[in-house]
Amino acid sequence: MRGIANVMKGALAALFLFLSLPSIAAAEVSFQRGQLVFETKGGERITFDVEWALTAEQRARGLMERPALPDRTGMLFDFGETRMVTMWMANTPESLDMIFIDETGRIVRIAERTTPLSESIVASGEPVRYVLEIRGGHAAELGLDKTARLVLPLDLPR
Repeated sequence: MRGIANVMKGALAALFLFLSLPSIAAAEVSFQRGQLVFETKGGERITFDVEWALTAEQRARGLMERPALPDRTGMLFDFGETRMVTMWMANTPESLDMIFIDETGRIVRIAERTTPLSESIVASGEPVRYVLEIRGGHAAELGLDKTARLVLPLDLPR
């Protein structure tokens, strides 16, 4: 009898945790806003209004469950150091372009039109400091490619 009672307690605890996860995942995470600028090889400046994802909690939440992004908006993930970065699209219903940027502002990779709601890993390919997520296909529309550079320093909130 005691074994059955322990199994039931464990099953109830697991059920409670399972039912609590959606509310934990949906917890409101706030982001400060700002602007960043890329300069193209031809000297054109491309400005974005972005939300800053600076903390681990903000980076984990990202653009999950968000509607499509308007033009020239996005989210900049700052990892605080240069390292290999992996991203995914779980719970993100709209396609994104992921722009991987090193600490000097150089674009090292653009993952175009990522697959919505996918749990496939999107990797930086080499160490980066930042990732900018924008509407899928928008980088090509703006002429933003690997020859452009992020203008540094960024005016990040502290």
